[in-house]
Amino acid sequence: MRKALDAVYGAALVGACLAMVAIATLVLIQVLGRVIDRGLVMLGASRIGISIPSLAEIGGFLFVAAAFLALPATLRAAGHVRVTLLLRFLGPLGNRILAALVLILASGLAGFAAWHATLQAIDAYNLGRVSYGLIRIPLWVPQSVMALGLVIFTLALVDELFAALRGRDPAFRQAERKREEEGAM
Repeated sequence: MRKALDAVYGAALVGACLAMVAIATLVLIQVLGRVIDRGLVMLGASRIGISIPSLAEIGGFLFVAAAFLALPATLRAAGHVRVTLLLRFLGPLGNRILAALVLILASGLAGFAAWHATLQAIDAYNLGRVSYGLIRIPLWVPQSVMALGLVIFTLALVDELFAALRGRDPAFRQAERKREEEGAM
């Protein structure tokens, strides 16, 4: 089960990375198109007109995909902002109890967000909603990716909660300890 979950988290992270690469590629094409056009005008030739319509909108959708698909891996790597000052004063038992309570609350909130994001994507699909840009993108596509990211994030939170309830350190706690040890060396 652990390997399957790690594969899901890894696949989501790969998806996030691919979305960022796609953003960079599209922006690079747009910039190179403008540079080529200006160079041609300076040489007295006419513009080629290399342009990506709806680039800002597509980039925004890809950025949302990257942000939401990266949530599970970021959680497990302790990349989310957490206030650990209080945890140092609670001791090991208080630390475990507070971690479990926070994971319960976070799982509930993430599950709620995942549920509603999924409903929103289904509504967009059923109603045929599209974006307002030059390229009419069906809104269910980026909304589905956002919902998927939230579902996998909820899964990661529940995974961490089960680890905490079994008395093991959640992955984010292990990552924090590793960073502290590396920083002390």
